Amino acid sequence: MLYGREPEQALIDRMLADGRAGLSGSLVLSGDVGTGKSALLAFAADRASGARVVRVAGVEAEARLPFAGLHLLLRSVADRVEALPASQREVLRDPLGTGVSGPEECVRVGLAVLALLSGTGCDGRLAVLIDDAQWLDGPSAEALLFAARRLEAGGTTMIFAGRGGDGFPAQGLPSRVLGPLDAEAAAGLLDERHPDLSPWVRERLLREAAGNPAALVALPAALTDRERTGGLFPPAGPVGLDRFPAEWRGAFDAQVAGLPAATRALLLLAALDDRGELGVLVCAGRRLGASVGDLEAAEQGGLIEVRDRRLVFRNPLLRAAIAAASSLPRRSAAHEALAAAYGDERDAERRAWHLAAGAVEADEELAAALARTAGRARASA
Repeated sequence: MLYGREPEQALIDRMLADGRAGLSGSLVLSGDVGTGKSALLAFAADRASGARVVRVAGVEAEARLPFAGLHLLLRSVADRVEALPASQREVLRDPLGTGVSGPEECVRVGLAVLALLSGTGCDGRLAVLIDDAQWLDGPSAEALLFAARRLEAGGTTMIFAGRGGDGFPAQGLPSRVLGPLDAEAAAGLLDERHPDLSPWVRERLLREAAGNPAALVALPAALTDRERTGGLFPPAGPVGLDRFPAEWRGAFDAQVAGLPAATRALLLLAALDDRGELGVLVCAGRRLGASVGDLEAAEQGGLIEVRDRRLVFRNPLLRAAIAAASSLPRRSAAHEALAAAYGDERDAERRAWHLAAGAVEADEELAAALARTAGRARASA
């Protein structure tokens, strides 16, 4: 069951119904990592009864190889290529070796793809589902979008799913942006997948996941049984840091790698402290050679927002990814800087936790401070 995506599911069902009536249509699903794009493509594949489902995914390593993406599509519909007129068949015979460069040749490829998807000389409907469209090479994307804008008859349903922003510009096509789930849908998803969470751990996860479906599933799955009941649960740092899925890190590395070192330092501070209070982060940042102006690059890149003097990550998974990708010395230094910024007695618990998180060896004074904060927490419970 997909929570909170009923409008998109209804739209896909209408498109597939139009396909059964002989009409074609296209759709672009865009959104950040973990918002459910791939899940909606899987939904479309399950609902495409009577249609031939063709699934293609862009590959980052092949994003600079001309027509690499189109080649993946053609392998799945080789019989349809053979049914095309000779001139169009020749254009698509070996897209990797065509050497297409000029506008006229690109149009020829686009027209051949349009004929292929429209079913010229073929029987049966198609449901073409393209995931990670942001990694399609330029010529493949141009050819597929050229065809998608001109599909009318033939019963072909074409759905692209790609990252938001400029990752996959698809002007001229119907589109839906997948944002965070609302509170009810987020709670429903979390409770279905992880019904054994203690109430306060549940509330913390709902807050930390910020409506991101993948975060709602993955972050609690990374917890130990003891953490699920509230024992040893991190009071400030990101959930499941040591068990953050490695395959997701690459989705965020490129967004952060090109930022100035001072900006990355501030983002790490924000990743390690869930409050995101701008004053605390700036104070801690000074100890690491960063200032509030260094946040501008991250804001312009759409990675963060500042709301009511709090820094908020646009994608909650980015927060965990930044922390998980940092080295132990950098995390220790960041925790120490945050502990120094929490000098007020009212924040003694948080200060002690950051000192403990940044420690690399036993410290009796620190252990005593943790014991005192634990005692205060028990007394106020």
